[in-house]
Amino acid sequence: MKQTPTAVEPPAGATTAAPGATPPPPGAGGLAQGRIGTSDLVFFVVAAAAPLTVLAGVAPFAIGIGGPGTPLGYLVAGILLVLFAAGFTAMSRHVRNAGAFYAYVARGLGRTLGVGTAYLATLSYNLIAPGVAAGFGYFASTTIEDLTGAEVPWWPLATLCVLGVGVLGWLRVTLSAKVLGIALVLEVLVLLVMEVGILVARGPEAFDATSFDPSVLASSAGMAGMFVLVIGAFTGFEATAIYAEEARDPARTVPRATFIAIGFLALFYAAGVWILMGGFGTDTSVSMARTADGPQLTFTAAEHFVGRWLADSMHVLIVISAFAATLAFHNAAARYLYALGREGLLPRRLARVSPKQGSPAAAVVVQTAVGLVIVLGGALIGADPYGEIFLWSNSTGVLGIMIMQALAALAVVFFFRRDRQGMPVWRVVVAPLIAFAGLAALAVLAVVHFDLLTGRTGGVNIALLIPLPVVLAAGFAVALRIRRREPEWYARLTEVDVERD
Repeated sequence: MKQTPTAVEPPAGATTAAPGATPPPPGAGGLAQGRIGTSDLVFFVVAAAAPLTVLAGVAPFAIGIGGPGTPLGYLVAGILLVLFAAGFTAMSRHVRNAGAFYAYVARGLGRTLGVGTAYLATLSYNLIAPGVAAGFGYFASTTIEDLTGAEVPWWPLATLCVLGVGVLGWLRVTLSAKVLGIALVLEVLVLLVMEVGILVARGPEAFDATSFDPSVLASSAGMAGMFVLVIGAFTGFEATAIYAEEARDPARTVPRATFIAIGFLALFYAAGVWILMGGFGTDTSVSMARTADGPQLTFTAAEHFVGRWLADSMHVLIVISAFAATLAFHNAAARYLYALGREGLLPRRLARVSPKQGSPAAAVVVQTAVGLVIVLGGALIGADPYGEIFLWSNSTGVLGIMIMQALAALAVVFFFRRDRQGMPVWRVVVAPLIAFAGLAALAVLAVVHFDLLTGRTGGVNIALLIPLPVVLAAGFAVALRIRRREPEWYARLTEVDVERD
């Protein structure tokens, strides 16, 4: 029998606002419940990962760095995240909160670290969404020029992307799921056509078993850097827990969608990269990926083995892929803003919900505004939309999410340390500890090899890394202030959404 714990009543003023803040505004009700099913969650997660963008835009870099063992690298990353998901989904039965990472860390490792994680999550997701929008503008601009010869600046296109995503974010969440589902089907279809073309042309020669030889992967000089790129290809899978408050039967849909999404991405990436490399031969593909034309490897394969029409279709669909990813990360960012507004860790007005749509309306508006500031600000200073806005904002955001994943894995162990709630040891102790060790190591590697993510060295990377510890420290300071001044409120953080079996 499920019981909702009795929350400690905060002191006067603390239940509705941070010290000195105003009471929650009208419309600060809960998000619409029971609207999201398993397939919707899978679309949100896989669309955020943007399979076409990964295989066409990132995989060639990973191949050039990781060499012949790159396909195995995607599988290993998938296995690591499955171990993470084992504990993550076990805890999702007891902590259902739109601020997923924050709530998990707070319940497992303490509210002070949890609040720090909340600020880190808010920064990370709110950087990634507009960064991908800038990528949309870049892809859309180059595609229009390639197909029509017309030169359209990237920033008006990126602005339209931000505004369009904002409108969809305001509307019912199920509409976003439908848009993402259509985009995902088209992305997967065009990649499958390319892979079939390679297999028809190459036959058994397309399959090189050495790509899955662990010794080949281990002997790669660029293995560490390759894993930094590979793990980023799965970013966004944790969104299943972010939507737990809006899901139908979250105890079932959240775990099911998480495992389906991770499993699909791991197999799809590994198979896609393996077949892509087999198209020209493993060694030749690695050599091609290391040249100046390396980023075009996937498009080159599509044109060579199927036809120019497929390469052109990919150029168009990568624009759609970027829009879908922007929408997915926008929704996640808005829900973190909503969750923190509800807790009083950010202005309470962020907890406003559209009565008609059941969406986090105020948070959607704020996230859209953040996107416009970054896109238009980047245009004003002449920043490169892909090499600077997209890569830099996503590098900081992805690293922030990797750190939160590691903390969440450790939080699972501490959450179940006294009572495993009937869960097996391997799921709530062994698997999360392995995931924590792996994710922590990858986060360190990401810092060491940050230049692979940003394309820059020196001061730029330092400037991009500094915001992460700064917002984490700011979260600590806010939490400690609340604990000292209003301990009842501090004790209540995240409790409202906890359910125990």
